[in-house]
Amino acid sequence: MLITHILKDKGEKVHTVSGDATLEEAARELNTRKVGAVVVLDAEGALAGVLSERDIIREVARGGARALSGTVYGAMTKAVFTAAPEETIEEGLARMTDRRVRHLPVVVSGRLIGIVSIGDLVKSKIEDAEAQAKALKDYIAAG
Repeated sequence: MLITHILKDKGEKVHTVSGDATLEEAARELNTRKVGAVVVLDAEGALAGVLSERDIIREVARGGARALSGTVYGAMTKAVFTAAPEETIEEGLARMTDRRVRHLPVVVSGRLIGIVSIGDLVKSKIEDAEAQAKALKDYIAAG
């Protein structure tokens, strides 16, 4: 299965936040949207970074509650690993594992078209395994 299939199932909606927003504002956005990360776009709408719950926790651990008044730009992950829609789920999972990230923005020709999380990819793998198991059971039962 391909990353594009995940996007078709979950949709291409990507929650974004400005790099100038405070970490407190970003934390509220994560909570409201019930997501673990938001994409940060620059003034031209290009991918500038990803801000995750982990990034916010790291800043609070370093600076206490006052860190929440800092900017998203100062805390976000700037070295963003991305995926292409034609990549396999296995390739995406391998990249996430190797790079220790939980979210991959999906990009085509430099344009953000979606985002997948490790949960999205694992869910897909589980559904695929369950479908294969059912098919095998049905095949054996049909004898």
